[in-house]
Amino acid sequence: MKLPKLDLDLRERALAGLVTPDIEALVHRIPKPVGSFGYDPWGYNEDTFKITLGILRQIYDKYFRVTAFGLEHVPARGRVLIIPNHSGQLPIDGFLVGTALALNPNGPRLARAMIERFFPTVPFLGNFLNAIGGVIGDPVNCSKMLEMDEAVIVFPEGVRGSGKLFRDRYKLKRFGNGFMHLAINHDVPIVPCAVVGCEETMPALADIHPLAKLLGLPYFPLLPVYWPLPAKVNIYFGKPMKFGPGPVTEAEATVCVDEVKDEIRKLVDQGLMERKSIF
Repeated sequence: MKLPKLDLDLRERALAGLVTPDIEALVHRIPKPVGSFGYDPWGYNEDTFKITLGILRQIYDKYFRVTAFGLEHVPARGRVLIIPNHSGQLPIDGFLVGTALALNPNGPRLARAMIERFFPTVPFLGNFLNAIGGVIGDPVNCSKMLEMDEAVIVFPEGVRGSGKLFRDRYKLKRFGNGFMHLAINHDVPIVPCAVVGCEETMPALADIHPLAKLLGLPYFPLLPVYWPLPAKVNIYFGKPMKFGPGPVTEAEATVCVDEVKDEIRKLVDQGLMERKSIF
């Protein structure tokens, strides 16, 4: 479908204003074949990604003032699972981890983030997340991404982590085992990742369950302010971990998952110990 001229003009102005030469160079280093309409089979669009990265870099550098440690541990090529802790009510941590990977001077990567199923139910949001690399988080999608040698971000805590209350900050919730089976079956290295700071961006005092159910949301937090606070965020990438070969039983997978969880907990503790202030 041909876009109206006005939309094309706006898109060109956005590209010119936000997509600086260094972003062009970074994205150029990320091999992403797209079709004649500018999309890959999963909905990724290079122009949308460039514009979004231009915006996110400003938020990353100036609002949350992110410092990323251990980016050298992320392989510049080939399949890899990035496994972070989850928090913050909104997927701010996912955007920031993805931005860190895209800006990685050791080798920029387009992160394929596994997103919750309710996001595509929000008008326009699902298509936008697809355009910048998001994919609905189910094992089949993740498996196909890994077969294509993608870098995939998986939050094993899911909504249990993102929707936690402020009193439970930095307490890791239960991890699902799905990512471990995928890592073993596809011979994929796991990079543990800790995000320190997002717990303070949107501190939830309570979860209003009836309202969440009415709106079809996994949770509806009671917040002091409904806007992310400018907490200082630090991201820690640990050394890659390998498990297998598979297959493994569920009990064996749980033992391996606990090893990854322990590494993430150590990185979180390191971040909390090293940070000098919340804001």
